[in-house]
Amino acid sequence: METLKTVVIGAGQAGLSAAYWLQRRGLRAWEDFVVLDANDGPGGAWRHRWASLTFDAAHGLHPLPGLPLEAPDPREPSSAVVGRYYGAYEREFALPVVRPARVAAVARTDDGAALLVRADDGREWRAGSTAGAGPLLVRADDGRSWLAQTVISATGTWDRPHWPHYPGQELFRGRQLHTHDFVSAEEFRGQRVLVVGGGTSALQFLLQLDASGATTHWSTRRPPEFRKAPFDADWGIDVERRVNERTRAGLPPLSVVGATGLPLTEQYRAGIDAGVLVSEGPLERITAHGALLANGTELELDAILWATGFRASLGHLAPLRLREPGGGVLMAEDGVSVVREPRLFLVGYGASASTIGATRAGRAAAVAATRALAAVPEAQSA
Repeated sequence: METLKTVVIGAGQAGLSAAYWLQRRGLRAWEDFVVLDANDGPGGAWRHRWASLTFDAAHGLHPLPGLPLEAPDPREPSSAVVGRYYGAYEREFALPVVRPARVAAVARTDDGAALLVRADDGREWRAGSTAGAGPLLVRADDGRSWLAQTVISATGTWDRPHWPHYPGQELFRGRQLHTHDFVSAEEFRGQRVLVVGGGTSALQFLLQLDASGATTHWSTRRPPEFRKAPFDADWGIDVERRVNERTRAGLPPLSVVGATGLPLTEQYRAGIDAGVLVSEGPLERITAHGALLANGTELELDAILWATGFRASLGHLAPLRLREPGGGVLMAEDGVSVVREPRLFLVGYGASASTIGATRAGRAAAVAATRALAAVPEAQSA
């Protein structure tokens, strides 16, 4: 079993940023740390995005530290752009990415002195305590195991699409899908489609579906809040402050739209004027052939698209019992350290779920992890 100082789970924006800064702070690839990625290739969650999400339509593509993101053809799918960029990044800095390695569980060992990270293929990694309690064990699904002293979990949200439940949902005879599984708007040409959700992704899907010849309806729980104010640095700081207030209180993070509102761009303004981006109000229940809205409107539908967002992908951390009574994970002031488990650092959670936030959080986690490692006596870290 190899002995490492850090195991990073996830090779998306946050995980790659963390790996970069671990190297910059003196950790050696393969000897001191590895990055475990569930995917077959680079790109993180972006490699799974629908082809119609082109580079110019994607919100918030930000560069990783040390390597500029060159402007590609704006019509190129963002999945291809990001996959190519992340792959180049891994090669440029010789990052120690192990893939595919889907982590299934992180748990303490029987004596409570270690954390066990187990992947679906049976591989294991062990990471050590920063408080003298011994190493942590990480396990993957092919039987390999690693020892390390800290774990940085950067699993984001893509693996946890949120499906709200409404009465009658199981009776609907048409097609239901989440944006997680969306492929192309062309599949819905000539169909009647209800889009449920109040975020920017709902706006994008409504416009795509309308342009492809579908008849669209939009349902939101609350009236959409379009913001005319600029989405600038001050706005971003305010959003992060509000999200961090919740995670530092052990509450689940706000949804993206709950923290940001909707940008009133020229494209969205045109969609409002055309009647496409106009909510018909809350959804009451689903019927066999459509839906009933709270205002009494009955819709006949061929498909329902759930643009209802994602939740933090933390299932692999369940054995650690990190959840607070409020349902969230209590985070320290630095935004990445987990109060209940000082050997664990979360990035891509809360305010760091955006690509720019994930980049900053990757650095913060690397700093926190290496500081924790420095506090471990040499005999213990050996």
